[in-house]
Amino acid sequence: MNRALYVAKTGLEAQDFRLTTISNNLANANTFGYKTARAEFQDLMYQNIRQPGAQATQNAENTYPSGIQMGTGVKAVGVQKIHTDGNAVVSNNQFDVMIQGKGFFQAIDQDGNILYTRDGSFQLNQNGDLVTSSGFLVEPNINVPLNSTEVIISPDGIVSAKEGGNPDPIQIGQITVATFINPAGLESAGKNFFLETLASGPPNVKNPEVEEAGSLLQGAVESSNVNTVEELVGMIEAQRTYEMNSKAISAADGMMQYLNNNV
Repeated sequence: MNRALYVAKTGLEAQDFRLTTISNNLANANTFGYKTARAEFQDLMYQNIRQPGAQATQNAENTYPSGIQMGTGVKAVGVQKIHTDGNAVVSNNQFDVMIQGKGFFQAIDQDGNILYTRDGSFQLNQNGDLVTSSGFLVEPNINVPLNSTEVIISPDGIVSAKEGGNPDPIQIGQITVATFINPAGLESAGKNFFLETLASGPPNVKNPEVEEAGSLLQGAVESSNVNTVEELVGMIEAQRTYEMNSKAISAADGMMQYLNNNV
């Protein structure tokens, strides 16, 4: 196969991969707690026709200042999540909570697995338990009394409730957050959840405002951190680069046709 054809083919695949990543970012621009993803690439192995510094003549002091190394293209090596904070979307819903700083809320799925999320759009289930929008119990479990008139969540995660006839709030629970050494190593599980992996390291569960853990803000949720302007610029770059690789394939094909017609 013509080298240029193969190299350009890998370029087409890379830009298609990048465009898919950008499309997913734009699709989740309004998803609470979503973290933008960035496609990452590496160049493929090289064919060393002549090593840099190779001996040019029999005299060992005469060497080539540069070699002949033919690249073989590009490959996608990962999609990194960028864990910068999104903006606060004020809702004034007493069950909406946002983490200001580092950390993740914890939830338990139907199989007992611990999930992590930045989406604090919580609700109550039929038992008065605090749950995520997917219906998973928030961990640690917080049960709101049925006769509560108001729920108060402090910046340090203490949850209190005012019951009918009693003006003084009573503490009903404590929201904790989990931090990771490498949050970019978390596995995206869908439904705004992440899973622990070897790359992320184990969770360090603590109360908000303790060490590096962020504080909580009641009545607000975290928006996506997707910058739509940057994504649109990246989409244009991916499109133009795709077109250039396509033209490289056309040029290589034209050269091969020329050779075939003139042999």
